[in-house]
Amino acid sequence: MSLAVVHSRSLVGLDAPEVRVEVHLANGLPSFTLVGLADTEVKESRERVRAALAHAGLGFPHNKRITVNLAPADLPKESGRFDLPIALGILAAAGQVDAKRLAGAEFAGELSLAGELRPVRGAVALALAHRRAGAGRALVLPAASAAQAALVEGVDVRAAAHLLDVVRALQPGDAATPLPQAVAPAREAPSPGPDLRDVRGQTAAKRALEIAAAGGHSLLMVGPPGSGKSMLAMRLPGLLPPMDDDEALASAALQGLGAEGFDARRWRRRPLRAPHHSASAVALVGGGSPPRPGEISLAHGGVLFLDELVEFGRASLEALREPLEAGRITVSRAARQASFPARFQLVAAMNPCPCGWLGAGVATGRACRCTPEAVARYQGRLSGPLLDRIDLQVEVGAVAPAELLSLPQGDPSAVVAARVATARERSLARQGKVNALLDAADLDVHCALDDAAQRFVQQAAQRLGWSGRSLHRVLKVARSIADLAGVDRLGMAHLGEAMQYRRGLPGA
Repeated sequence: MSLAVVHSRSLVGLDAPEVRVEVHLANGLPSFTLVGLADTEVKESRERVRAALAHAGLGFPHNKRITVNLAPADLPKESGRFDLPIALGILAAAGQVDAKRLAGAEFAGELSLAGELRPVRGAVALALAHRRAGAGRALVLPAASAAQAALVEGVDVRAAAHLLDVVRALQPGDAATPLPQAVAPAREAPSPGPDLRDVRGQTAAKRALEIAAAGGHSLLMVGPPGSGKSMLAMRLPGLLPPMDDDEALASAALQGLGAEGFDARRWRRRPLRAPHHSASAVALVGGGSPPRPGEISLAHGGVLFLDELVEFGRASLEALREPLEAGRITVSRAARQASFPARFQLVAAMNPCPCGWLGAGVATGRACRCTPEAVARYQGRLSGPLLDRIDLQVEVGAVAPAELLSLPQGDPSAVVAARVATARERSLARQGKVNALLDAADLDVHCALDDAAQRFVQQAAQRLGWSGRSLHRVLKVARSIADLAGVDRLGMAHLGEAMQYRRGLPGA
């Protein structure tokens, strides 16, 4: 009778709790039993492990009763990441590798039938959890996953390409061949994205985009087709400063949990997610079994662009209200719960009416054919509470084709990004966060108004029917405008400009 214990980790949302893979060999009727709340993918590892050991020339205890327990028993386990620890546990229990060496490392990896190690999902999340645990063990992963995990500093990540590589490293004494330390992929210089100079005219919309970048504000652009709304949105990531280490690691961990995986070449680059308007609420906020991050979490630290905003389902849009406020989303299911960060910058675009040409007749020669009732129904697809949470609402007017090439190009992205970086440094030095994240107590300190300005704002709020949230968001936008101007105290000019971005939808 033999027992071996191998350390590994599961994935529950963005967390990676430790799992002890306990393998027991006993005499009796030959069998291979796997227990411990294992998903179908994990149960199928029995056949992968059996074939991989045989193909690698390693002995499989065919005449033994094999019991594999994945502890803790109440923690869900999914994917093929437990193939490698199960195989090593069997070998250790059978005496083919040194069981004492297993205690010095954690293992994760899917096995092919030939014994090759395939990448696992969530390598960066595994490394982050490993570092938080501070167990002092090495982390052994397939080569492709190890390269991603090596982005997390302070973790001893070892890379292996084949099951035999790991077995050789676990031989007793001097017979062991250590696994190579994983090396993070080369960090390429980011290629320049689309330039803001490509958008001709639209001075007001460009100004709103710069304010949004400086303060981390959400933005809604309303205008007819072809006015440049999508072009402007696609250029916002180029105006934002690069990610710091914590932001980059959080983004990489979330990307690694998604279906597309994490591309190390995009390290420190702000993500831009642009889901189609047919996306469901689950696709946007996350879900499934096991829960996976949705578009709002994959856009964490970057930009979520929702084009044709009113065409999204009502349930999908209303699901954005909580993360817009909290910067986090909790996905609850009957059997489990997962929480994902979702501190994204929302940029949305929509037409002013069903035909799209409301107010564009002079510039384009195309008259709107929608009735006032149709316009009201169309714009009414956006709920008041959702619009109340969008800081900047700007009209993007139609541009006559004959005038397009003669319009000024404006400042390039690099020049605007420099102004944005200066404004952000100013706000971070003052309050430690961007202006969009200021709470009510912060507003009293950093957005203090004199008596005249306070009366002016109160009168405007009463006349325009603002909520308390709307008033706070106007103050935050005014704070960003003042930071761009390099001014410490809010003035009437900053407040007046901020109010222009809450005038409501055209035609409403």
